[in-house]
Amino acid sequence: MSATMTPEFQAKDYKSDLKPIWCPGCGDYSVVQGIYRALAAIGRPPHEIAFISGIGCSSRIPGYTTAYGFNTVHGRALPIAQGIKLANPDLLVLAAGGDGDGFSIGGGHIAHLIRRNIDITYIVMDNQIYGLTKGQLSPTSQKGRVTCTSRYGSLEEPVNPLLYVLAYGAGFVAQASPTDLVGMASIIEEAIRYPGFAFVNIQSPCVTYGEEAQQIKGLKAISASLKDLGHDPSDRLAAMDPAQHYGQKMHLGVFYRNPEPPPTYDAMLRERQAELSKGAPSRDRILDLFIKK
Repeated sequence: MSATMTPEFQAKDYKSDLKPIWCPGCGDYSVVQGIYRALAAIGRPPHEIAFISGIGCSSRIPGYTTAYGFNTVHGRALPIAQGIKLANPDLLVLAAGGDGDGFSIGGGHIAHLIRRNIDITYIVMDNQIYGLTKGQLSPTSQKGRVTCTSRYGSLEEPVNPLLYVLAYGAGFVAQASPTDLVGMASIIEEAIRYPGFAFVNIQSPCVTYGEEAQQIKGLKAISASLKDLGHDPSDRLAAMDPAQHYGQKMHLGVFYRNPEPPPTYDAMLRERQAELSKGAPSRDRILDLFIKK
Protein backbone atom coordinates (compact mmCIF):
# COMPACT_ATOMS: atom_id res chain seq x y z
CA MET A 1 0.00 0.00 0.00
CA SER A 2 1.46 3.37 -0.98
CA ALA A 3 1.84 6.27 1.41
CA THR A 4 -1.00 8.14 -0.33
CA MET A 5 -3.47 5.28 -0.10
CA THR A 6 -5.76 4.80 2.88
CA PRO A 7 -7.06 1.42 4.04
CA GLU A 8 -10.58 0.51 2.93
CA PHE A 9 -11.62 -0.03 6.53
CA GLN A 10 -10.58 1.84 9.66
CA ALA A 11 -10.88 0.89 13.31
CA LYS A 12 -14.02 3.00 13.72
CA ASP A 13 -15.79 0.94 11.05
CA TYR A 14 -15.86 -2.02 13.44
CA LYS A 15 -17.18 -0.02 16.40
CA SER A 16 -20.91 -0.30 17.05
CA ASP A 17 -23.15 2.40 18.52
CA LEU A 18 -23.56 0.38 21.71
CA LYS A 19 -21.67 2.04 24.55
CA PRO A 20 -19.49 -0.28 26.70
CA ILE A 21 -20.61 -0.51 30.32
CA TRP A 22 -17.51 -1.97 31.97
CA CYS A 23 -16.20 -0.46 35.17
CA PRO A 24 -14.11 2.69 34.54
CA GLY A 25 -10.49 1.62 34.05
CA CYS A 26 -11.31 -1.99 33.09
CA GLY A 27 -8.66 -3.54 30.86
CA ASP A 28 -11.35 -4.72 28.43
CA TYR A 29 -11.70 -1.17 27.07
CA SER A 30 -8.17 -1.46 25.69
CA VAL A 31 -8.80 -5.00 24.46
CA VAL A 32 -11.75 -3.98 22.30
CA GLN A 33 -9.70 -1.09 20.88
CA GLY A 34 -6.96 -3.57 20.03
CA ILE A 35 -9.52 -5.77 18.28
CA TYR A 36 -10.81 -2.81 16.23
CA ARG A 37 -7.25 -2.02 15.11
CA ALA A 38 -6.47 -5.64 14.27
CA LEU A 39 -9.63 -6.03 12.19
CA ALA A 40 -8.87 -2.80 10.33
CA ALA A 41 -5.40 -4.14 9.51
CA ILE A 42 -6.94 -7.39 8.25
CA GLY A 43 -9.35 -5.40 6.10
CA ARG A 44 -12.30 -7.80 6.00
CA PRO A 45 -15.69 -6.02 5.90
CA PRO A 46 -17.76 -6.39 9.08
CA HIS A 47 -20.41 -8.55 7.38
CA GLU A 48 -17.73 -11.18 6.68
CA ILE A 49 -16.85 -11.49 10.37
CA ALA A 50 -18.61 -13.44 13.13
CA PHE A 51 -17.75 -12.74 16.77
CA ILE A 52 -18.91 -15.36 19.29
CA SER A 53 -18.72 -15.11 23.08
CA GLY A 54 -19.86 -16.82 26.25
CA ILE A 55 -21.04 -15.02 29.38
CA GLY A 56 -19.06 -12.56 31.47
CA CYS A 57 -17.69 -9.03 31.38
CA SER A 58 -15.41 -9.78 28.44
CA SER A 59 -18.15 -11.63 26.60
CA ARG A 60 -19.97 -8.36 25.94
CA ILE A 61 -17.44 -7.56 23.21
CA PRO A 62 -19.45 -8.87 20.19
CA GLY A 63 -22.10 -6.23 20.92
CA TYR A 64 -19.50 -3.50 20.70
CA THR A 65 -18.53 -4.47 17.14
CA THR A 66 -20.34 -4.11 13.81
CA ALA A 67 -19.61 -7.75 12.94
CA TYR A 68 -22.16 -10.52 13.27
CA GLY A 69 -22.32 -11.30 16.98
CA PHE A 70 -23.62 -14.15 19.09
CA ASN A 71 -23.59 -13.98 22.89
CA THR A 72 -23.98 -17.66 23.84
CA VAL A 73 -24.36 -19.34 27.23
CA HIS A 74 -21.56 -19.59 29.77
CA GLY A 75 -18.61 -21.62 28.54
CA ARG A 76 -20.13 -22.52 25.17
CA ALA A 77 -18.58 -19.95 22.84
CA LEU A 78 -16.21 -22.46 21.20
CA PRO A 79 -18.70 -25.13 20.08
CA ILE A 80 -20.97 -22.42 18.66
CA ALA A 81 -18.01 -20.79 16.89
CA GLN A 82 -17.03 -24.17 15.42
CA GLY A 83 -20.53 -24.74 14.10
CA ILE A 84 -20.59 -21.32 12.45
CA LYS A 85 -17.18 -21.82 10.84
CA LEU A 86 -18.13 -25.24 9.47
CA ALA A 87 -21.48 -23.98 8.20
CA ASN A 88 -19.87 -20.99 6.47
CA PRO A 89 -16.09 -21.44 6.13
CA ASP A 90 -15.77 -18.12 4.28
CA LEU A 91 -16.53 -16.19 7.47
CA LEU A 92 -13.72 -14.87 9.65
CA VAL A 93 -14.69 -16.32 13.03
CA LEU A 94 -13.45 -15.05 16.39
CA ALA A 95 -14.40 -16.24 19.85
CA ALA A 96 -13.97 -14.30 23.08
CA GLY A 97 -14.45 -14.92 26.77
CA GLY A 98 -12.89 -14.76 30.19
CA ASP A 99 -10.69 -17.15 32.14
CA GLY A 100 -13.68 -18.57 34.01
CA ASP A 101 -15.76 -18.88 30.86
CA GLY A 102 -12.93 -20.57 28.96
CA PHE A 103 -11.16 -22.72 31.55
CA SER A 104 -13.89 -23.67 34.01
CA ILE A 105 -17.29 -24.61 32.58
CA GLY A 106 -15.95 -24.31 29.03
CA GLY A 107 -12.60 -25.94 29.68
CA GLY A 108 -13.46 -29.20 27.97
CA HIS A 109 -14.14 -27.58 24.61
CA ILE A 110 -10.77 -26.03 23.90
CA ALA A 111 -8.89 -29.34 23.64
CA HIS A 112 -11.23 -30.58 20.91
CA LEU A 113 -11.11 -27.35 18.94
CA ILE A 114 -7.32 -27.51 19.02
CA ARG A 115 -7.14 -31.14 17.87
CA ARG A 116 -9.51 -30.37 14.99
CA ASN A 117 -7.48 -27.25 14.13
CA ILE A 118 -10.47 -25.23 13.00
CA ASP A 119 -9.52 -21.78 11.71
CA ILE A 120 -10.81 -19.74 14.66
CA THR A 121 -9.08 -17.09 16.77
CA TYR A 122 -9.85 -17.43 20.48
CA ILE A 123 -9.23 -14.35 22.65
CA VAL A 124 -9.36 -14.88 26.41
CA MET A 125 -9.45 -11.85 28.71
CA ASP A 126 -7.79 -13.24 31.80
CA ASN A 127 -8.35 -11.23 34.98
CA GLN A 128 -7.90 -14.17 37.39
CA ILE A 129 -11.29 -13.56 39.02
CA TYR A 130 -15.01 -13.81 38.28
CA GLY A 131 -15.75 -10.10 37.81
CA LEU A 132 -19.33 -10.07 36.54
CA THR A 133 -20.67 -12.20 39.40
CA LYS A 134 -18.91 -10.22 42.17
CA GLY A 135 -15.42 -11.54 42.70
CA GLN A 136 -15.50 -15.30 43.19
CA LEU A 137 -12.40 -17.47 42.84
CA SER A 138 -11.72 -18.34 39.19
CA PRO A 139 -9.67 -21.19 37.62
CA THR A 140 -6.67 -18.89 37.10
CA SER A 141 -6.72 -17.27 40.57
CA GLN A 142 -3.42 -17.71 42.36
CA LYS A 143 -3.11 -20.14 45.27
CA GLY A 144 -3.78 -18.39 48.58
CA ARG A 145 -6.08 -15.81 46.99
CA VAL A 146 -8.74 -14.51 49.39
CA THR A 147 -12.14 -13.96 47.75
CA CYS A 148 -15.80 -14.15 48.73
CA THR A 149 -15.67 -17.89 47.96
CA SER A 150 -12.25 -18.51 49.54
CA ARG A 151 -12.32 -16.55 52.79
CA TYR A 152 -9.26 -18.31 54.19
CA GLY A 153 -7.29 -18.35 50.98
CA SER A 154 -7.51 -20.69 48.00
CA LEU A 155 -6.03 -24.17 48.40
CA GLU A 156 -6.09 -24.82 44.64
CA GLU A 157 -3.27 -24.52 42.14
CA PRO A 158 -4.27 -22.19 39.30
CA VAL A 159 -4.89 -23.26 35.73
CA ASN A 160 -2.07 -22.14 33.42
CA PRO A 161 -3.84 -21.28 30.12
CA LEU A 162 -0.57 -21.00 28.19
CA LEU A 163 0.74 -24.41 29.21
CA TYR A 164 -2.68 -25.98 28.66
CA VAL A 165 -3.01 -24.92 25.04
CA LEU A 166 0.65 -25.60 24.25
CA ALA A 167 0.33 -29.12 25.64
CA TYR A 168 -2.91 -29.68 23.71
CA GLY A 169 -0.99 -28.88 20.51
CA ALA A 170 -2.23 -25.41 19.53
CA GLY A 171 -0.47 -24.05 16.46
CA PHE A 172 -0.48 -20.42 17.60
CA VAL A 173 -0.17 -19.32 21.24
CA ALA A 174 0.42 -15.75 22.36
CA GLN A 175 -0.08 -13.41 25.31
CA ALA A 176 -0.79 -9.69 25.30
CA SER A 177 -1.70 -6.93 27.74
CA PRO A 178 -3.47 -3.55 27.75
CA THR A 179 -0.15 -2.14 28.98
CA ASP A 180 0.94 -2.28 25.31
CA LEU A 181 -2.02 -1.46 23.06
CA VAL A 182 0.03 -1.35 19.87
CA GLY A 183 1.66 -4.70 20.64
CA MET A 184 -1.69 -6.23 21.61
CA ALA A 185 -3.33 -5.15 18.33
CA SER A 186 -0.38 -6.56 16.40
CA ILE A 187 -0.60 -9.91 18.23
CA ILE A 188 -4.36 -10.18 17.61
CA GLU A 189 -3.80 -9.40 13.93
CA GLU A 190 -1.10 -12.06 13.71
CA ALA A 191 -3.39 -14.58 15.40
CA ILE A 192 -6.20 -13.87 12.93
CA ARG A 193 -3.82 -14.26 9.98
CA TYR A 194 -2.55 -17.62 11.24
CA PRO A 195 -4.16 -20.38 9.11
CA GLY A 196 -5.60 -22.52 11.89
CA PHE A 197 -6.63 -22.34 15.54
CA ALA A 198 -4.99 -19.40 17.31
CA PHE A 199 -5.09 -18.63 21.04
CA VAL A 200 -4.39 -15.22 22.57
CA ASN A 201 -4.39 -14.84 26.35
CA ILE A 202 -4.77 -11.20 27.38
CA GLN A 203 -4.02 -10.16 30.94
CA SER A 204 -6.90 -7.71 31.34
CA PRO A 205 -7.06 -6.33 34.89
CA CYS A 206 -10.31 -6.16 36.87
CA VAL A 207 -10.27 -2.79 38.63
CA THR A 208 -13.11 -3.73 40.97
CA TYR A 209 -12.14 -7.18 42.28
CA GLY A 210 -8.57 -7.60 41.05
CA GLU A 211 -5.61 -7.41 43.38
CA GLU A 212 -3.29 -4.40 43.36
CA ALA A 213 -0.48 -6.39 41.75
CA GLN A 214 -2.79 -7.22 38.83
CA GLN A 215 -3.56 -3.62 37.91
CA ILE A 216 -1.82 -1.80 35.06
CA LYS A 217 1.07 -0.56 37.19
CA GLY A 218 1.63 -4.00 38.69
CA LEU A 219 1.43 -5.71 35.31
CA LYS A 220 4.00 -3.34 33.84
CA ALA A 221 6.39 -4.24 36.64
CA ILE A 222 6.34 -7.94 35.79
CA SER A 223 6.12 -7.63 32.00
CA ALA A 224 8.82 -8.88 29.65
CA SER A 225 8.87 -9.02 25.86
CA LEU A 226 9.53 -12.47 24.42
CA LYS A 227 11.08 -10.83 21.36
CA ASP A 228 13.52 -8.86 23.52
CA LEU A 229 14.46 -12.09 25.28
CA GLY A 230 15.40 -13.65 21.93
CA HIS A 231 12.66 -16.28 22.12
CA ASP A 232 12.23 -18.47 19.03
CA PRO A 233 8.44 -18.81 18.42
CA SER A 234 8.95 -21.76 16.08
CA ASP A 235 10.17 -23.97 18.96
CA ARG A 236 7.23 -25.49 20.87
CA LEU A 237 9.38 -26.95 23.65
CA ALA A 238 11.19 -23.64 24.14
CA ALA A 239 7.79 -21.97 24.53
CA MET A 240 7.08 -24.10 27.60
CA ASP A 241 9.79 -22.35 29.63
CA PRO A 242 8.39 -18.80 29.68
CA ALA A 243 4.84 -20.18 29.77
CA GLN A 244 5.46 -21.96 33.08
CA HIS A 245 6.06 -18.61 34.80
CA TYR A 246 2.44 -17.56 34.33
CA GLY A 247 1.34 -15.56 37.37
CA GLN A 248 4.86 -14.55 38.39
CA LYS A 249 6.20 -13.03 35.16
CA MET A 250 4.05 -11.73 32.32
CA HIS A 251 5.75 -12.62 29.05
CA LEU A 252 4.22 -10.75 26.13
CA GLY A 253 4.40 -11.85 22.51
CA VAL A 254 4.11 -15.04 20.49
CA PHE A 255 5.09 -18.15 22.47
CA TYR A 256 4.58 -20.54 19.58
CA ARG A 257 3.73 -20.30 15.90
CA ASN A 258 3.81 -23.56 13.96
CA PRO A 259 6.18 -22.86 11.03
CA GLU A 260 4.39 -25.52 8.96
CA PRO A 261 0.68 -25.18 9.76
CA PRO A 262 -1.24 -28.40 9.02
CA PRO A 263 -4.47 -28.33 6.99
CA THR A 264 -7.43 -26.99 8.91
CA TYR A 265 -10.48 -29.11 9.62
CA ASP A 266 -12.73 -26.72 7.72
CA ALA A 267 -10.49 -26.89 4.64
CA MET A 268 -10.39 -30.70 4.75
CA LEU A 269 -14.16 -30.80 5.18
CA ARG A 270 -14.60 -28.74 2.03
CA GLU A 271 -12.33 -31.11 0.14
CA ARG A 272 -14.29 -34.11 1.40
CA GLN A 273 -17.59 -32.53 0.40
CA ALA A 274 -16.26 -31.75 -3.10
CA GLU A 275 -14.97 -35.30 -3.45
CA LEU A 276 -18.25 -36.91 -2.40
CA SER A 277 -20.27 -34.53 -4.56
CA LYS A 278 -18.61 -35.60 -7.82
CA GLY A 279 -21.20 -37.06 -10.17
CA ALA A 280 -24.07 -36.23 -7.84
CA PRO A 281 -27.16 -34.67 -9.42
CA SER A 282 -27.63 -30.94 -8.97
CA ARG A 283 -29.83 -29.60 -6.20
CA ASP A 284 -32.39 -28.44 -8.78
CA ARG A 285 -32.48 -31.92 -10.28
CA ILE A 286 -33.08 -33.48 -6.86
CA LEU A 287 -35.91 -31.02 -6.17
CA ASP A 288 -37.47 -31.84 -9.53
CA LEU A 289 -37.48 -35.53 -8.64
CA PHE A 290 -39.33 -34.82 -5.40
CA ILE A 291 -41.79 -32.48 -7.09
CA LYS A 292 -42.64 -35.02 -9.77
CA LYS A 293 -43.35 -37.65 -7.16
